[in-house]
Amino acid sequence: MSNTKELSKQIISLVGGESNVISVFHCATRLRFKLKDNSKADKAALEKTPGVITVVENSGQFQVVIGNNVSTVFEQIMADTQLQDAEKKNDSDEGEGSTGILGRAVDVISSIFSPILGALAGAGVLKGLLALILSLDWISNTSGTYLVLNAASDSVFYFLPIFLAITAARKFKTNQFVSVAIAGALIYPAVIAAVDSPGSLSFLGIPVVLVNYSSSVIPIILAVWVQSYVEKGFRSIIHESVRNILVPMFALLIVIPLTFLVFGPVGSLISDGLASGYTWLYNLSPLVAGAIAGAFWQVFVIFGVHWGFVPIMLSNIDTIGYDTMLPILSAAVLAQAGAVFAVFLKSRNTQMKALAGSSTLAAVFGITEPTIYGVTLKLKKPFIYACIAGAVGGAVIAVGGARALAFSLPGLLALPTYIGTGFTWAVIGLVIAFVLAMLLVLLLGFDDPAAESAAPAAQANPASTPSVIQKEVVVSPLNGTLQTLNTLPDEAFASGAMGKGIVIEPSSGRLTSPVNGTVTTVFPTGHAIGITSEDGAELLIHVGVNTVKLKGKHFDKKVQEGDQVKQGQLLLEFDLKAIREAGFVTATPVIVTNSAGYLDVLKSGEAEVKAGEYLLTLVV
Repeated sequence: MSNTKELSKQIISLVGGESNVISVFHCATRLRFKLKDNSKADKAALEKTPGVITVVENSGQFQVVIGNNVSTVFEQIMADTQLQDAEKKNDSDEGEGSTGILGRAVDVISSIFSPILGALAGAGVLKGLLALILSLDWISNTSGTYLVLNAASDSVFYFLPIFLAITAARKFKTNQFVSVAIAGALIYPAVIAAVDSPGSLSFLGIPVVLVNYSSSVIPIILAVWVQSYVEKGFRSIIHESVRNILVPMFALLIVIPLTFLVFGPVGSLISDGLASGYTWLYNLSPLVAGAIAGAFWQVFVIFGVHWGFVPIMLSNIDTIGYDTMLPILSAAVLAQAGAVFAVFLKSRNTQMKALAGSSTLAAVFGITEPTIYGVTLKLKKPFIYACIAGAVGGAVIAVGGARALAFSLPGLLALPTYIGTGFTWAVIGLVIAFVLAMLLVLLLGFDDPAAESAAPAAQANPASTPSVIQKEVVVSPLNGTLQTLNTLPDEAFASGAMGKGIVIEPSSGRLTSPVNGTVTTVFPTGHAIGITSEDGAELLIHVGVNTVKLKGKHFDKKVQEGDQVKQGQLLLEFDLKAIREAGFVTATPVIVTNSAGYLDVLKSGEAEVKAGEYLLTLVV
């Protein structure tokens, strides 16, 4: 819990503080920030933060990749900040910047669909399992058991407009309950019944083109988007004493008829067009379509444009009853799983092996971001091999005509949704993708980080002189008394999780450089500074505990990121007395964040130290 709390604080601090955040939400593995000014975010420091896999900037979003623990970190951020109201407070800032039409479109789609993907995927898998149970004659489709299970698996899809109304209302900043009422009108029982009736309907003499809107996607999104403008218009002219009643009334009165007359039919035409266009391209050459989708799907994921395909998949299932893209994409996912599993088997780097092992299971079940950013893309060659294997597996699946009968996240768990036409080919294609990627990585290899880190040591310590040991001395950046790390009331530092080091209880507010090197990180709040020495030691000096809460008050930075500094040069001044009077612990850890690369980190045995005196010895 404390680690999650500290991580959430560090993330908010490093994205430029709470005041720099317009909005934040999360998907399966990422915190997706929309920032006022991306230049205020410290991307380099975030990528070095324990618990953060990497940082990606695209589609107008500043994305912090956390992995499977992202929901816990997000909840902690919501508990520690006022960002629940960030969208309302910063409404005027929304849409500013040069993200482009494509970037904004991807942002809208991802914001609307990502919150409900879990429910869609879970219901899709359940729907597939139910189809399997029926095909095995384990239950009858007239039994009460089937009725209940079918309702459980089908309700998300049948009432999809209502789910989308909620998320779209959040994105377009409009009344969620009015949005749900609009969606409810689209799937109102009498309306659904009228679709199948032989008679025609009109509204004020205007013919109404009735469509079955259950499971539809685009009509409700268009409707809620228009609703946001209708509400803003009436909110500006209606007196506040009756605003809460009349604005929803006029929104319902205007938007629902317009949806039945315009947005609904237009949205349905768009959905039909997307489904027909994809089917036409797929039918031109299933082999080519499967190879391209299998090869480049994870590339689309990297750039965030994969969200644009979600409405197409849902439209396919809604209009023609199945989708051929989802099984192909599962080949791309299983290929990444095979590649990362091979890295786990082959790598001699303990840290990489552990990350690859945990990422393999997540990738098999469809969560590939930790795999891509933490392992395969970082090592480059495994990512390329996985794309090749994904292309081969995708081509096999496409040629076999595999289909998904319900939406689910591409991966092994989605197999039940492929039962039916081409199911055997789907299984064969997924096996090929996984095994081929694994074999390519095992046979062709990759640049193992263990081999790279071992090379300098081999040069510095040739076999003829194995007793030679190199050392780097770090001097104290402060005047004060020395303490061990485990005395610090901060588990992230005290446990040594961030690296070995020592704690100084300062007696003055002047912090100087402990080495000759480069300033790599200066936290916006000024409470922490990172330095890389000329010999490669990575040092983090964190003044006090939880002093990020001071938001820069009492800190005066004297250097910037990228500055070259000399040992003893002034880096920071801080008001020691004021920080203590504010109730903060001022004990300052000096951490060697890459201490795992050293044979040992030896500490001064003195009780007190002055700035510039011996503090640590790093043994290579």
